[in-house]
Amino acid sequence: MQRRILIIDDDDDIREVAALTLEMVAGWDVVSANSGSNGIERAQEASPDAILLDVMMPGMDGPTTFQELQKIPETAKIPVILLTAKVQGADQKRFAELGVAAILFKPFDPLTLAKQMSDALGWQQ
Repeated sequence: MQRRILIIDDDDDIREVAALTLEMVAGWDVVSANSGSNGIERAQEASPDAILLDVMMPGMDGPTTFQELQKIPETAKIPVILLTAKVQGADQKRFAELGVAAILFKPFDPLTLAKQMSDALGWQQ
């Protein structure tokens, strides 16, 4: 089964590396957005199976984007994995309390990103 993943990240390089990795390694269909507000629009249009969401973005950050996605019936049930460079315990606890599916850390290993996501979401690879 081909999965569709939405990557929301303001960093062009991160989006590109993650997209190429998920397409090549896992064979997933990847759509992307460069901001929280654009990501919300893309989530409604693309109906992804999961969202990989950057925490630190200008304007609407990742946690705020996640909370906005939760308010929309079409996007509320899409599992969200946060991608963050913040590894402090207090930040991790705050992110976990949001109700996201998982938290992955930057820098990520492109070769294991699909497996990490599959494991976090309970998907067979």
